[in-house]
Amino acid sequence: MKKKIIGRMLILMIPILILITVSLLNMLQVSKMVGYENYFFKQTLWFVLGFFVLIIFFIVKPKVFFRYSKYIYWINVLLLILVLFFGTTVNGSKAWFRFSYFSFQPSELMKFSLSLYLSKILAQSKSSNMKQEFKVLLKAIFITLIPSLFVFLEPDTGAIIIYFIIMMGMIFVYRINYKWYILFGVVLILFFGIFFYLYYFNQELLIQLIGTSFFYRVDRILTFVNNDSFQLDRALISIGTSHFFSGSEGVYIPEAPTDFIVAFSISKLGIISFILILLCFFILDIYFLRQLFKSKKKQDRLFIGGFLAMFIFAQIQNIGMNLGILPIIGLPLPFVSYGGTNIIVYFLFLGILMNLKQN
Repeated sequence: MKKKIIGRMLILMIPILILITVSLLNMLQVSKMVGYENYFFKQTLWFVLGFFVLIIFFIVKPKVFFRYSKYIYWINVLLLILVLFFGTTVNGSKAWFRFSYFSFQPSELMKFSLSLYLSKILAQSKSSNMKQEFKVLLKAIFITLIPSLFVFLEPDTGAIIIYFIIMMGMIFVYRINYKWYILFGVVLILFFGIFFYLYYFNQELLIQLIGTSFFYRVDRILTFVNNDSFQLDRALISIGTSHFFSGSEGVYIPEAPTDFIVAFSISKLGIISFILILLCFFILDIYFLRQLFKSKKKQDRLFIGGFLAMFIFAQIQNIGMNLGILPIIGLPLPFVSYGGTNIIVYFLFLGILMNLKQN
């Protein structure tokens, strides 16, 4: 039994350690380029803190966190409200609490808080008919909508999308009647139909409804269709001029440590680093999928389903926008992109996932 547990941990930790190594090598390059800020030191500090958090969460039983998930969720909602008044604005988004030596982003932590609380609520809900399923869906949407509204005011487009991706992942695992998927699809088509009509034919009304800042972010997302993006242009040039074992020289990439870490990694470490990243994520995705199918408890399956939906979406979105095939919405690449709160949140998830019982 112990050999089995150690084997599972090795399968999980080896690709994560490789991703961390790639991340730190990139942060070392960024630190040399920037000069005035030591990204390598800060990222190392966050990873050390992350492993410390992982150990704590591995020792404490997951049922403790699920038991108090309601309070964790509402405390996080309170933090989202407070950041709107006392937070620091970065890149047009008031989403950070900034202290002397570090900053903290409540919208990132909400990914974990929402997953805990939503999985518990859905696990306790019964759905033997369409009426009960409707109540379950309303409950899930309401719990997801509350933090989304406050994050909308920051604004942080990527976080809102992730919240609903988590919810949809859990709903899929929950297994509702297929008719709800059809209805949801129709509602989605109508929503985007109205939105795009206003975007192309009545932008003034759309700006009044969603605000100038959020409109700018949506406009930036939609520009990827015409490749009208300085960030993307620089990323593609750096990728196109790189070699298998070596990168390109003299190509500046905006937001290199965060959003465009894949392009930056290729430009500094070569295409081999991208292949390693893809291989590690493939192993991790398979590992979590197996864990999803093997888990006995409904609550555990829901939690894994929400995490897996978020985890895979973040990979596809970040890599896709680096390659110019998906819009730029500012989602970091798990365990690779620079960012303290994001790193800690993924270690929080790992602490729970490594502790869940499997068949």
